[in-house]
Amino acid sequence: MKKLVLLFALVLLVGCRFAYAAKPHPDATARCPNILFILADDLGYGDVGCYNPESKVPTPNLDQLSREGMLFTDAHSPSTVCTPSRYSLLTGRMAFRTGMGGVFTGVRGPCLIEEERLTLPQMLREKGYETAMFGKWHIGMTFLDKDGTPVYEADLKNPKKKDWREPGAEVQRVRLVDYSRPIPDGPVNRGFDKFFGTVCCPTTDWFYAFVDGDRVPVPPTELLDRDKYPNHVYSQDFRRGLIAPDFDPEEVDLLFLKKSIQFLESHIENQKSKIGNQKSEIGNPKPFFLFHSTQAVHLPSLAGKDFQGKTQAGPHGDFIFEFDHVVGELMETLDRLGLADNTLVMVSSDNGPETAPIMNMRPDYGHDGARPWRGMKRDQWEGGHRVPLIVRWPGKIEPGSRTTQTACLTDVMATCAEIVGAKLPNDAAEDSYSILPVLLGVQDEDTALRPYTLHQTIRLDLAIRRGPWKYLDHQGSGGNRYTSERFEPYILPEKAPGAPGQLYNLDTDPGETTNLYFEHPEIVKQLKDQLEESRESGRSVPMR
Repeated sequence: MKKLVLLFALVLLVGCRFAYAAKPHPDATARCPNILFILADDLGYGDVGCYNPESKVPTPNLDQLSREGMLFTDAHSPSTVCTPSRYSLLTGRMAFRTGMGGVFTGVRGPCLIEEERLTLPQMLREKGYETAMFGKWHIGMTFLDKDGTPVYEADLKNPKKKDWREPGAEVQRVRLVDYSRPIPDGPVNRGFDKFFGTVCCPTTDWFYAFVDGDRVPVPPTELLDRDKYPNHVYSQDFRRGLIAPDFDPEEVDLLFLKKSIQFLESHIENQKSKIGNQKSEIGNPKPFFLFHSTQAVHLPSLAGKDFQGKTQAGPHGDFIFEFDHVVGELMETLDRLGLADNTLVMVSSDNGPETAPIMNMRPDYGHDGARPWRGMKRDQWEGGHRVPLIVRWPGKIEPGSRTTQTACLTDVMATCAEIVGAKLPNDAAEDSYSILPVLLGVQDEDTALRPYTLHQTIRLDLAIRRGPWKYLDHQGSGGNRYTSERFEPYILPEKAPGAPGQLYNLDTDPGETTNLYFEHPEIVKQLKDQLEESRESGRSVPMR
């Protein structure tokens, strides 16, 4: 009994307190682990060597991580594009439920995460975690003008087109921002103790400046000079927005890496100062949650100068190689600081590979970032949302293990909640299943952990997956428009002309080549009814 009392006291000391407390999973750990989530941007299933033996890009660090942990072969981003996937990762809720389609650009807002919504970092912070994020946010922020009015509401009186998507309007909005005013709804207002990064895509979306906490310390002042940077087929997304004097588009990921390493070093030093320099005690009395969100490998492919020309797969291959380096440096830092053994590491991507790398790397380098799936970023087909997911947890996850269980990045929140003993309320993480039984190897591979999985596109087209069956509640890709000439090589013959939706059996037809909509009307009805029920109820997990 005394041992149990001491163990309970230790749990309290390491910070596992929560407003609606529950005990940590008994098979997970005696104390709350550190959690490091590394999110790549547009990294495809076929971009990584451990997923694609025919990849032309070396990914030694990701491959090593898979040998030390678990590789998911059927993991999915919540959406086929950036903003909704990131919302869903940090809330455990599918973003289509917000009603927003598309993605944020420039200084658009407000934050898509509602102020009252429980987030992954908030949940962990209330359990005693130190929380930090470095890199790309892309879930919206509110910037204010000199009168305190949100600039996303500004009527720019553009004589040609009153439309925020018009490039001139985006730049004008950036010019309206009063940088002396704090940002009221950024990452530090949604559960993170620390943040340094960018509002949207770091080198794409009109606003080339860093946010530190809730401020922009060095505002953008000049129009970007594209002639100063590489020009190739993978750099055409480099929009001519406003840039700050300290912003180097080619080195942003190395700066984010530096910030994350500094956070880890500072965290361990703070713990040492609190408990003395007893090395055996540093395992981690106060755990951390670090969300490292990279620019790599979103276009434009502007690898750092030390990585340019380092692969035989062109500029985008170099960029993938740089992302792999970032993963390796973070793993080395955990080892060096003695944190690796008590740190749960997860690496994934926010959606599938972008169109330009697919269309150019296949013929030029024999590299297929979507292999072996149909489709690419924005598409509802597997190539748009089946992503790498590698998880390492020394002593808990069997090294070199693989799972065919279906998982979604919405599941991170429920998984972490179970690990740290947080009881999720019913108005949070409505689409999040805990994959902890899979990680611990106690889930039967033949028994599905998820009864079904939802998918969404940039246009809010929806799909549902149950076992081998996948139903797309729409025609076409749901994202990219295959009517344009450049998509012609990727068009497959339509096997069910006139069908309002698509039904595929991924066991027998993983390439989604044959639409079985008319052959199995009973399955179409079942899946469509399930999709509608989930849409109307506002959740896909049972009431807790």
